[in-house]
Amino acid sequence: MVTTKLGTVRGTTSDGLRVTRGIPYAAPPFGAGRFREPQPAEPWGGVRDCTRFGPVAPQSAELPGAPVWRPGDEDILTLNIWSPAETSGPLPVLFWIHGGAYTFGSSAQPDYDGSALARTGLTVVTCNYRLGFEGFGHVPGLPDNRGLLDQIAALEWVRDNIAAFGGDPDRVTVAGQSAGAGSIACLMSAARARGLFRRAIAHSVPDAYFPPEFAAGLARKVAEAAGGEPTAEGLLSATPQALVEASDRVVSQYAADPESGPLHYDTVIYGPVLDGTLLAEDPIDALSAGAGRDVDLLVCHTTEEYWLMRQVGSMPAVTTEDGLARFAAEYGLPGDLVERYRALLPDESVLDIHLALAGDALFATHSVRLAQAHARAGGRTHLSRFDRRLTRPDGTRVRAWHAADVPFALGTLDADGVDFLTGGPADADDRDLSRRMVRAWSGFATAGDPGWAPLDGPSGTPVHVWAVPGDREEGPAATHALWHDVRAAGLRL
Repeated sequence: MVTTKLGTVRGTTSDGLRVTRGIPYAAPPFGAGRFREPQPAEPWGGVRDCTRFGPVAPQSAELPGAPVWRPGDEDILTLNIWSPAETSGPLPVLFWIHGGAYTFGSSAQPDYDGSALARTGLTVVTCNYRLGFEGFGHVPGLPDNRGLLDQIAALEWVRDNIAAFGGDPDRVTVAGQSAGAGSIACLMSAARARGLFRRAIAHSVPDAYFPPEFAAGLARKVAEAAGGEPTAEGLLSATPQALVEASDRVVSQYAADPESGPLHYDTVIYGPVLDGTLLAEDPIDALSAGAGRDVDLLVCHTTEEYWLMRQVGSMPAVTTEDGLARFAAEYGLPGDLVERYRALLPDESVLDIHLALAGDALFATHSVRLAQAHARAGGRTHLSRFDRRLTRPDGTRVRAWHAADVPFALGTLDADGVDFLTGGPADADDRDLSRRMVRAWSGFATAGDPGWAPLDGPSGTPVHVWAVPGDREEGPAATHALWHDVRAAGLRL
């Protein structure tokens, strides 16, 4: 049992770890609190059972081994803690923010278990936050970026309570992948989050920040699909389930319409809004100007990001030259960039060239630019990329695609559903790679040292490459040079 500022919680002890799940860090964000900033949770008397994960945020996803959202679940703003049962002093804290296109996912996913990192001497925290329309949909007159505000509230809870769990509130590292990494880029640039963390780990940072007018347009589409008006009153009258279902219909419409612009190729309709309040500017501009300069940063991307999106069917197959040219035009890419990729990848199909372009546009190049911007502004920055690619004996190619790095870094290679991400059961080389990545995260969270040197000025080197059977150090990826002075317009149009 541990006593927090709101009351006493009971967790479990297993294999030398204390695990406490489902601790409320804010009040349920529904009823009078819906579409508003998170409010403090109510204190409780007695001992609160915290042996199970809390409910997940409204969503339609059903993920392996994870709970699903059920209409009526409201106490969704909870967090979970893993810490060694025996410690000699306060431990560094690693605070994990899950990904999922700002639309799905939860801290209860088996591959997000904090045990392996906690065994290295960390206090590990994971949290749920509002997703989809509840977290990022535009509601006139009410705050945007409610999901980010939830994350800030959870970090404030950590500041005020983590010492009771053996953690050091002055040594907090935020870590996340995909939407979690995009959230971290926003938190680094937001004055409101300043001082809540000392270091940051961002894997596969998406270049997707919504202008207010774009977010408002999407809200109108969702309101129409839900049969209501895009006003605060109209949206509040729609149930969370109705907005989840309406959002799915809007996504399907974009996916089916090749004339619908960038969202036809990347049907993520929610994300951080450049609202001028929490987010005064695009995070890459903020970091370039020195925001977050005092936060140590570790960045990683995978070498084949977008192959996952093709595998799960979340993007159309671009297989013709005309289709490739249309994609480039929709994203505001210069026509000669396609030719440069074709010259660099002469033996690849049109589909593979498109996947390489899309992955670099949305994730890889943006991740590298964030790292370089932070370093140029005076921040201490480490850069890496995940390049575990191999061919199985049966000829199957295992891709270093989006999210394949997560179970390696979190030490969860045996978790439910991970085989899909990693291309099959882990072998000895995989387990060695995972141990190296867990050790790097732990070393960075503990002392700011993942095991290789920080970026050395504008050269963008060294880059640590995660691979099997062993790692290596290189310069920026060959494709990165093709993006000099080029940034995909995408959703910033």
